[in-house]
Amino acid sequence: MVLDILFSAENIGTVQIKNRIVRSATFSRRAERYGKVGEEMINFYQELAAGGTGLIITGFISVDASGTISPFQARLDDDSYISGHRNLVETVHNISDAKIAAQIAHTGKQGTHPKYPPIAPSSVKDNMTGLIPREMTTEEIKQMIEKFVNAGYRAYVAGYDMVQLHAAHGYLLSNFISPYTNKRTDEFGGSIENMTRILVMIHDQLREKTDKNFPIIIKLQTQDFVNGGLTLDNGIKIANIVIKTGFKAIEPSGGIAETQIGTKDAYPSKIIKTRDDENYFLPVAKQLKPLMKGNKLILVGGIKNPQSAEKILKNKHADFISMSRPLLYEPDLPKRWQSGDLTPAKCISCNQCYLSMLTAPTHCLVRKKLERKKERKLKEKFTRR
Repeated sequence: MVLDILFSAENIGTVQIKNRIVRSATFSRRAERYGKVGEEMINFYQELAAGGTGLIITGFISVDASGTISPFQARLDDDSYISGHRNLVETVHNISDAKIAAQIAHTGKQGTHPKYPPIAPSSVKDNMTGLIPREMTTEEIKQMIEKFVNAGYRAYVAGYDMVQLHAAHGYLLSNFISPYTNKRTDEFGGSIENMTRILVMIHDQLREKTDKNFPIIIKLQTQDFVNGGLTLDNGIKIANIVIKTGFKAIEPSGGIAETQIGTKDAYPSKIIKTRDDENYFLPVAKQLKPLMKGNKLILVGGIKNPQSAEKILKNKHADFISMSRPLLYEPDLPKRWQSGDLTPAKCISCNQCYLSMLTAPTHCLVRKKLERKKERKLKEKFTRR
């Protein structure tokens, strides 16, 4: 099978992406202490760029110190961080024709920072952390909007090709669009329009500060998979508002940390054992694609097979396909597929990479074990000589 569409160029806004393969954002834990971009983080994204990915979306970059997961998380809440991000962007652009987007976010309800108690639209206990977040005041919400806008502007100044708002997976922006975490009765709660207001305000204010050709895209929660949470029907309504607002691309996703740990059966397949487990957000994409009005849909979720990816694109269910775990195992996976080797991704979806980020830079444990095994064999070979 020829992958004509998978390796064809396509635009997001006015930015042309060389192929349809996107590296989906995943926290890398590779920044220097207190959030500056250094050599380790640059090398990580350099490897992805060299491997043939068309668009790289960085892991979670915090818009404020209170919203960090780890001291080793990249930040953009101050101008002093810009130079490190500029070095990262220039390295990616110099090594390949890949494009790179900055994903900006705040932990919100799921925050565990020892210095900063978690915050959220409402004081609803987080069943993963066991913590009850402090309800934000209306003024604090407006200040947080400004922090997102300023971080997005710094990404623009640093040279990123676009910026992605992280409004999924139980982090702050997704807390606002879910009835499970948003019990407010003011302008930021109640109706779907009010719950989505924070996304619209960030978009519009950031658009005013940047070049009109600088794409603002979004990773968007479409369902929570918890009782009383965001349903797909309402997720589609929120997506429609987001599309009309002017976001140039949507990467629909779902689930929060609580569902990943506590209610496995309700959450989409994470450990992929058969072909039937792959592409688990495809049904969502099929509902969203007709609403996109020329803006782009990025499909994420268990994509491992180049032939099924080509078919999805050919059937116009999505404009791009997005992966993270497979690219941790094989950063050069796009080049392998483009060379004609259509073997599915080697990633076994064991999810040990997610656990690795708790104590070390995010990495594929299977790949690391294989590399160590090869090293041992080489040492044995030269020792025998």
